[in-house]
Amino acid sequence: MASASILARLQQRAVMAEKIIAELKGQIDSIKQAAASQAGGVEEVRLKDENEELRKQVDALQVQLILAEVKNGVKQVPMPNKKGLVAPTSKDVIIDKTEPPITSSSAIPVTKNNKASETKKQPKETVYSNNLSTGEPKLKKEKKAAKNEPVEEKMDVSRLDFRIGKITTAEKHPDADSLYVEKVDLGEGKERTVVSGLVKFVPLEKMQDRLAVFMCNLKPAKMRGVLSEAMVMCASTPEKVEILDPPSGSQIGDVVTVKDFPGEPDKQLNPKKKVWESLKPDLRVNSEKVASFRGKPLAVEGKGVVTAPTLSDVQIQ
Repeated sequence: MASASILARLQQRAVMAEKIIAELKGQIDSIKQAAASQAGGVEEVRLKDENEELRKQVDALQVQLILAEVKNGVKQVPMPNKKGLVAPTSKDVIIDKTEPPITSSSAIPVTKNNKASETKKQPKETVYSNNLSTGEPKLKKEKKAAKNEPVEEKMDVSRLDFRIGKITTAEKHPDADSLYVEKVDLGEGKERTVVSGLVKFVPLEKMQDRLAVFMCNLKPAKMRGVLSEAMVMCASTPEKVEILDPPSGSQIGDVVTVKDFPGEPDKQLNPKKKVWESLKPDLRVNSEKVASFRGKPLAVEGKGVVTAPTLSDVQIQ
């Protein structure tokens, strides 16, 4: 609620305004009377123009009074009239450059704690800077990435961790007649346990002390109670399965890659994403018995390609 001093000042201002209006009306009447005696009404038009200019000057003085009060920390309250609360306008008013401009949306500034009220935020301007390399303007504008935008994952053989390992020992699984349990040296400082369903295809003596290609980033899984930590790679048909042969000169821990598909393998494949299941159909032994992915050979750099002993045009798994 307005204080008594503010209301008193408003009343005083209203009285002054009424006096000015009364004087203007009197001048208008005098002008009309004088204009009546002038031929063609030329003097009446001139006097009307002068009267309009006088009205603008009064409006300007009123707005400047408000600015002076605001600058000195006086809270402004809209003046009542017959139409309701109306704020004075600054239309056609020329204000001193040292004073802040008043617009129709902020003609009655309100102060709080002797500070001018916040003005409406202006829209951000686009900022340009010179591109020194081309001389063309370069737009500096922050771009927000779309939330939850799906990112397409690379799906190729580079995600599979193929390495050369040595089967140091192999024995039959104690609880499964079709499975071998092998101990494999992959050059990691400790051996991994690998369970393979090769009993029907590879004699036990040929499982001992041999090099093979292993996929090392499958998630470890139990097979009939024994945790398998890798998979030996084989050329396979329903009737025959052969362990793939590493190239001559291969060493324990050598990495097997496909040159046309560079990249780092996953640390561990996520079973939910079905990476191995998606890539397996593209792993095959070609007509020349060379292990390949989408027609490109699996190889140990500088040593040669991985091959199958006898099978060709078959699946690798």
